[in-house]
Amino acid sequence: MKAIIVNRLGGPEVMRIEEVADPSPGEGEVVVRLHAVGVNPVDTYIRSGHYGDVSHPPYTPGMDGAGIVEAIGSGVKHRKPGQRVYVAWSITGTYAEKVLCREGQTHPLPENLSFSQGAGVGVPYATAYRALFQKGRAVGGENVLIHGASGGVGLAAVQFARAAGLWVIGSAGSDQGGSLVLREGAHAVVDHHREDHLAKAVEQTCGQGFDVIVEMLANQNLGRDLEVVANGGRIVVVGSRGTVEIDPRNTMAHDASIVGMALFNATEAELAGIHAAVVAGLENGTLRPVVSRELPLAEAPEAHRAIMESSTLGKIVLIP
Repeated sequence: MKAIIVNRLGGPEVMRIEEVADPSPGEGEVVVRLHAVGVNPVDTYIRSGHYGDVSHPPYTPGMDGAGIVEAIGSGVKHRKPGQRVYVAWSITGTYAEKVLCREGQTHPLPENLSFSQGAGVGVPYATAYRALFQKGRAVGGENVLIHGASGGVGLAAVQFARAAGLWVIGSAGSDQGGSLVLREGAHAVVDHHREDHLAKAVEQTCGQGFDVIVEMLANQNLGRDLEVVANGGRIVVVGSRGTVEIDPRNTMAHDASIVGMALFNATEAELAGIHAAVVAGLENGTLRPVVSRELPLAEAPEAHRAIMESSTLGKIVLIP
């Protein structure tokens, strides 16, 4: 089969498509023939060596994908050959024609979703759910601000929050992005290029501020988030690309909490809860992955360049 191989850490150009042996399932394992592969910003951080000691070349990148179960090992109870699934993490990496997974890393993909949509589920929707509900403790009736709401995680958070009964304000950087955020369920959207965008966002809460803020770029926004958080509010840091200086008095003034999160830290029980909620939302239509671009598997380097552009809307997927 064909797979992308990273032989050394570095820029997008270190990824090469190569011929490798097909995987074979062991006990409790599943082989999935992938029809689409999800591309995430974290894939680029790992490839470049900027995400800690989590991978060692040579390796195949990728955590997300969707396809058909091709083979199962002994002891597999809930998967069968021919079943449509989405993959959320794997043993061998998803930038490939086939992937080896533990059974629990595969989840049913409803018929109403395409494989490309299924490839956009794993990291974005798990991150959004964990940020909003496991770390942010969001409940219906609260106000939530979702920074970068037109990206993969942002749109997932918008859909989850709206379905849970929150008042949802998103930020985006273009008219196209703003329209997409509104279409996917936000009550209002603000242009994060405007200096007064946070003041405009607070106006949408009748001046109350935000009970939960999902922060995608903490190095730019965290200090200002503390000025618009409500009393008892929670700021969940999902992403950051550098350091930031804040005034701790602003946490004291609002009894505010700043919580960091990484999907890698989720327990098996937390992951089970996440994907139970995700599958239910996919089945009832409240969750709808948005795919903006499809590229051939061999163009993984271009996908990595594109995913880091602020103009990217929704998900980029690779087609094996």
